[in-house]
Amino acid sequence: MQDYKHADFLDPKNALELYSLDLFTLGKMSDSIRQKYFGKKVFFNSNRHINPTNECADICKFCGFSAHRKNPNAYTMDKAQVLELARESISIGALELHIVGAHNPKLNLEWYLDLFRTLKVEFPQIHIKALTAAEVNYLSVISSKSHKEVLELMAQNGVDSMPGGGAEIFDEKVRNYICKGKVDSKTWLEIHGIWHNLGKKSNATMLFGHIESREHRIDHLLRLYHQQERSGGFNAFIPLVYQKENNFLRVTEFPSGQEILKTIAIARILLPNIPHIKAYWATLGLNLALVAQEFGADDIDGTIQREAIQSASGSKSAYGVTKDTLIAEIKDAGFIPAERDSLYNIIQIY
Repeated sequence: MQDYKHADFLDPKNALELYSLDLFTLGKMSDSIRQKYFGKKVFFNSNRHINPTNECADICKFCGFSAHRKNPNAYTMDKAQVLELARESISIGALELHIVGAHNPKLNLEWYLDLFRTLKVEFPQIHIKALTAAEVNYLSVISSKSHKEVLELMAQNGVDSMPGGGAEIFDEKVRNYICKGKVDSKTWLEIHGIWHNLGKKSNATMLFGHIESREHRIDHLLRLYHQQERSGGFNAFIPLVYQKENNFLRVTEFPSGQEILKTIAIARILLPNIPHIKAYWATLGLNLALVAQEFGADDIDGTIQREAIQSASGSKSAYGVTKDTLIAEIKDAGFIPAERDSLYNIIQIY
């Protein structure tokens, strides 16, 4: 495998064979790609997650965040509350607001557009990363506007980039079981393609470690590869580990640390056209996210400050981490901390 060609892995059967390799071999392959691109740098940013509502028209079986019988504490913020959280976060160093929530019938497209406009007027320097493709699809349906119209309005009203949520697993049989009624995989990819064609950047995710198979993961990664070849706007791929608490999937077998690291390494190998692989510490835990930097990942996300979606299902990410902690942990792991902005421009090397 030392002189492998990426084209060989565009065949799903060949790509699946990567899982049969031992962890050391996969680590060596993926780390060689990572070091070629970024050396020993580990990227992070100073960000704040704001989740304006958990009242959702959908009931995804893996979700512990949305207000249903596993989470009876429904809430919907008003604009003043969101602005106050933004003001507080920016005052302590946030450079990005990551705004995603639920498919709330009470909050229409104009509510979000007004929020984005107001945030940009009050905080013109802030980068707004907002609305998953699933949210865009939902707002398109309830506003009777096309996906392109919704995305153009988002861009015009202050949204700078899109997060990668809502991808889950692209296989429609799995999707039908875990998140029936949510945006389908073809539409998810099309929405990101439209956004990229507007000259904007986004991320892509994959939720794994639940009922999906390795074949489903390979299919997901290859679909992202081909979409990136078409539209070219994905900044980062983020493999999200399924969080097992407070949801209805009733999964009893969870991926080992080795399986998680293999999946991250394979993502780096299969996605040479997506620059960054993010080991999202909010689902991996900080220790495993740092280990993943030896297996193809080059990013660890950021300070987060507050987070409600993953923590509702058991992640320890509710209160974020400080920038000093991230810098110290990255250095202790033998890497070079590189603070970045939302589009991966380096702000400072520590």
